[in-house]
Amino acid sequence: MPDKNRDTYLVKKILQYCDDITQAHNLFKDSYDEFRNNSVYRNSIALCLLQIGELSIKLTDDFKEEHSNIPWRAIRGMRNIVAHEYGHIDEEILWETSHKSVDLLREFCQKII
Repeated sequence: MPDKNRDTYLVKKILQYCDDITQAHNLFKDSYDEFRNNSVYRNSIALCLLQIGELSIKLTDDFKEEHSNIPWRAIRGMRNIVAHEYGHIDEEILWETSHKSVDLLREFCQKII
């Protein structure tokens, strides 16, 4: 698969995980209290963020350089935290990332595809 097609495919997959995060928030009525107390809710958000990080790693360097306004390093960093330090994740950071950062990433992905 040519690099441009691969990048587009990966961006579409990232967008799907952004949408999955929104669906999880809607399912649990976007309640921070529910998020803090419900491991199913937290786990669904964390898994999506992990997958977004995995997919972003596979994007070509040219694509990431062309879109350097996206914090690719931070996305990879969040993936590493979820993958390696799950029991120690700050719930507030996970919550804020799943709202603010994911909304910006979703907008970016929609523009690309």
